[in-house]
Amino acid sequence: MNQKPNWKPSKEIIEESNIYKMMQQFGFENYPDFWKWSVDNKEEFWLQTVKNLGIPFYKKYVQFLDTSNGIENAEWLKGAEFNIIDACFQNKDDAIAVVFQEEGKKLQKVTQIELQNLVNKIANSLVENGLKVGDAIAIDMPMTLEAVAIYLAGIKAGMPIVTVADSFTPNEIEVRLNIAKPKVIFTQDVIKRGKKNLELYNKVVEANAPKAIVIKTKEEPIELRKNDVFWNDFLSENASFKSIIQKPEDVVTILFSSGTTGEPKAIPWTHLTPIKSASDGYYHQNIQKNDVVCWPTNLGWMMGPWLVFASLINKAAIGLFYGMPITEGFGKFVQDAKVTMLGVIPSIVKYWKTSKCMEQYNWNSIKCFSSTGEVSNPNEMEYLMQLANNKPVIEYCGGTEIGGGYITSTIVQENIASTFSSQALGGEFVLLNEENEVSTKGEVFMIPPILGLSNKLINRDHFKVYYEGTPFYKGKLLRRHGDQMQLLENGFYKAQGRVDDAMNLGGIKVSSIQIESVINKLDFVKESAAIAVSPKNGGPSELVVYYVEIASEKTSKEKFVEAKNCIKKQLNPLFKLTDLIKIDILPRTASNKVMRRKLRDLYERK
Repeated sequence: MNQKPNWKPSKEIIEESNIYKMMQQFGFENYPDFWKWSVDNKEEFWLQTVKNLGIPFYKKYVQFLDTSNGIENAEWLKGAEFNIIDACFQNKDDAIAVVFQEEGKKLQKVTQIELQNLVNKIANSLVENGLKVGDAIAIDMPMTLEAVAIYLAGIKAGMPIVTVADSFTPNEIEVRLNIAKPKVIFTQDVIKRGKKNLELYNKVVEANAPKAIVIKTKEEPIELRKNDVFWNDFLSENASFKSIIQKPEDVVTILFSSGTTGEPKAIPWTHLTPIKSASDGYYHQNIQKNDVVCWPTNLGWMMGPWLVFASLINKAAIGLFYGMPITEGFGKFVQDAKVTMLGVIPSIVKYWKTSKCMEQYNWNSIKCFSSTGEVSNPNEMEYLMQLANNKPVIEYCGGTEIGGGYITSTIVQENIASTFSSQALGGEFVLLNEENEVSTKGEVFMIPPILGLSNKLINRDHFKVYYEGTPFYKGKLLRRHGDQMQLLENGFYKAQGRVDDAMNLGGIKVSSIQIESVINKLDFVKESAAIAVSPKNGGPSELVVYYVEIASEKTSKEKFVEAKNCIKKQLNPLFKLTDLIKIDILPRTASNKVMRRKLRDLYERK
């Protein structure tokens, strides 16, 4: 594969970028040399990055990086004392910090001082309600102004935030609350989606949640449990609060992996992790002062906290639309809020392309897009670029336990749809094949230390999950990640899905992504998910494909034969299709990844 660039940066764009400013500072003329320097001199790169972001310290570090206990236990900013929330309020008081819009209502803007006052009122309310430093607080809400303010307030008060996606079932909520054990939970009565009211408080109650602070969004009365309180009764009038000063390794957030079976991993973020998020936003998404950053997401997925820190630490505004991103209202919000960096997940773009619903809006304020969460399609990403008159798409892939990305694109390089142009600055990985040999296509193993990488889990053995049994590379201990990537001839990378989505068919390993890429081209398929299922009596895995249908007059048998032949012809005759099953909607995680394990369980229970 050697695609032509879809976009090339002008001299002006390059020279105005944050990456170029850093390159100039250290005397680099080309980006690849600069990236190499950033990983060969990690300590110096990250030290300068902390300065670029203006992270304020109450007490300065005595050692920037200490690896004396092994790189898997790296200590960054050793001896420092600070609170990362202070880094979120360094713009002018009257600068816009949040731009938001409720469905059917006017656009609203919140200044930095207004957001800060709200954050301080919430922090005081927490203390007045008897919560102490170290007590965990849960948030199960959509991404609203209040959700952002609660998130910032808890961390400012030294209380770790447990984030729960608002789409979870009561059972999934309960599992997460049992792991993290928060003292209170913030939620709202319902989530408004057009004319629908989706119950949220009732789900929280059903999940046996602790004391709830409930934001009321509908006019109809709602009855609360005995100890629960309404937001207006909870909120203090005291708008002055001094940040609780903590150590770098103190926990600020507990996020969960998408655990599709069994218990999800509980991943703590510390005061260090947001520095990684903000660093990626600074360099790769090129977020600059007074930009407007919008990424339809939720605090229950890492991109929620990422959005908060990558925007505010870089002195940009957070753009929040309270409705669905597939509605025309969202397109108008992007236009009217003058969004400069718009984040997407590929399935949203697929909907936009099919419906053409965003073509009526002027998105010229957008400087770049960014895409994450699932493997993208070049045609759809090319379409996305044209919605803003040919602006680049920063492909971005990482993980909750990284605090950001390990592979990305940049605005100082050519942009090729659905490919990554660079390993993330300040981080490095190697691709290994099944024999643990360096390869152009294989499993991603990260080379620590990297600022922001997790070094503990709440409910698992961290070393066992990420390091146990991993090979060494040039004498360095590697850290597993689980993704597969391919290095292309032009030096760019292409995502190949997850290692755990691989299947063995006819003695040949193939990824679900490869099967789905050919099935998705069929005219009766909207989207699909391929799984490998073990026969009840044992034996080689069988290939089963679930698909969401586009209306068609073809019979089930005709569809099956067509799918079978397309796999046979476009991939391998040994990949024999066993079953093709129509499904109304593919099950997805909060971060919109297809839950293939859930489909596997569903099929095996048949």
